Amino acid sequence: MHVSKDEYDALLKQKSPNSPILKDILWAAVIGGLICTAGQGILNLYKMAGLPEKDAATATSITLIFLGALLTGLGWYDKLAKHAGAGTIVPITGFSNAVVAPALEFKSEGLVLGMAAKMFTIAGPVLVYGISASVVYGLVVYVFHLA
Repeated sequence: MHVSKDEYDALLKQKSPNSPILKDILWAAVIGGLICTAGQGILNLYKMAGLPEKDAATATSITLIFLGALLTGLGWYDKLAKHAGAGTIVPITGFSNAVVAPALEFKSEGLVLGMAAKMFTIAGPVLVYGISASVVYGLVVYVFHLA
């Protein structure tokens, strides 16, 4: 069966529901803000416990990564992401989810060829381009003595 581009576009428009963009943006902002607020609260707790600012920030990052991984393992992070969209992707917990979710999905294939091989399927490109961009930025700063 051959369908023209115009026929395909008409069929797609007919079958695809309109996306509630304003609602999606609002939910993403609220949930992303709540995650960041929780992170600030955790940071404040670590500082109140006597950790220096730098150590408290490190402990906060580790805690948020752990919580993202835990909620992913329990299946709660995906349920939250279904409603919050980008609000759960942007914070550090989203990166944790991007590493843990594929690992859990492929655990039945074994530790090496399943979990370890698939763990960075989603997060791998982010790491590659992020590290590459930081190297290029560092070289530019070094060559032009900008720092």
